Amino acid sequence: MPNLLSYLLLPLSWLYAAVMAGRNWLYEQGWKPQTAFPEVPVLNVGNLRVGGTGKTPHVTWLVQWLRQQGQRPALLSRGYGRRTRGYRLTSPTDTAATVGDEPLQQFQQFAGQVPVALCEDRVAGIRQLLQEVPDLTAVVLDDAYQHRRVQPACNILLTEQQRPFYQDWVLPAGRLRESRRGARRADVIIVTKCPLQLPAAEQQQITRRIRRYARPDVPVLFSGYAYGAPVAVPGTAASVQPGPEVVLLTGIAQPGPLVEYLAEAGYRIRHHARFADHHAFSPADLQALAAQLQPGQCVLTTQKDAARLMEPHLAASVRNLPVFYIPIEVRFLADGAARLAEQLTAYFPPHVVV
Repeated sequence: MPNLLSYLLLPLSWLYAAVMAGRNWLYEQGWKPQTAFPEVPVLNVGNLRVGGTGKTPHVTWLVQWLRQQGQRPALLSRGYGRRTRGYRLTSPTDTAATVGDEPLQQFQQFAGQVPVALCEDRVAGIRQLLQEVPDLTAVVLDDAYQHRRVQPACNILLTEQQRPFYQDWVLPAGRLRESRRGARRADVIIVTKCPLQLPAAEQQQITRRIRRYARPDVPVLFSGYAYGAPVAVPGTAASVQPGPEVVLLTGIAQPGPLVEYLAEAGYRIRHHARFADHHAFSPADLQALAAQLQPGQCVLTTQKDAARLMEPHLAASVRNLPVFYIPIEVRFLADGAARLAEQLTAYFPPHVVV
């Protein structure tokens, strides 16, 4: 529920929303140029809200689906949190500091078989990608919904079931980057982090509220997470599978679903070291974490956090820590995966799709 501070900040939110609405109008009227790429379909996964809607696992699902169809996709991200600038194609020698934690996670997820590029200017980034990787058949943009200079073939908008955009306000009173009307640019809307048994009646109610802002023909799909068995983080002392008592380490926007899953799976979290999203872990952080560990306990974390724990300057700090990450996989409710696949197939010529 909105608090008093949110109400006091509403005038600033209206001003920010007006600026963003004016910017969007300039693009829609052609006063600001947009660049389309007829060479390959550009598929954008983004949101209206700041952080935590599940972009990374949904991007992973999308890339996996494309590869299963015989496509040769590449990923393009801004590379939030990296200490480098400009265009960069991820290589095995890169770290979270050079490319950002999420791009590094994606590069490792696909064992380097999917090009993962970084560029603040997505137009320049796509052009460079097409030059360096000429056999591409698709480009997936990670978090570029407000990057209007690119005209994507498909805009996939994510919104959390527990924090839907239609109940939020624009910054600074709320967490929206632009007004709810931005949903009209979406070609697909996915309600994320849902219970896998979310009742159909509740899905219908959410869909009706979304359609107040989206185009009437846009598919509204629902997804949740399936969690896998703990995976040992390379370079740590993880060996034997975790016991029931654990210490949790997170540097993500919304650790709540993971905490709930661990409780349901029978883990007892004795300490939760919670940091801000994309937090750059320090040796001091890990020293404090080690002090919380009791004999027989281990550290559980997320795959994104694990990418940052493998920074070279942390090697000595994690060497003796038993650290595992919990992998997650997107699962669509009902026929959502089939409906999304049908929507995506339309962007690829029949002779290309295997």
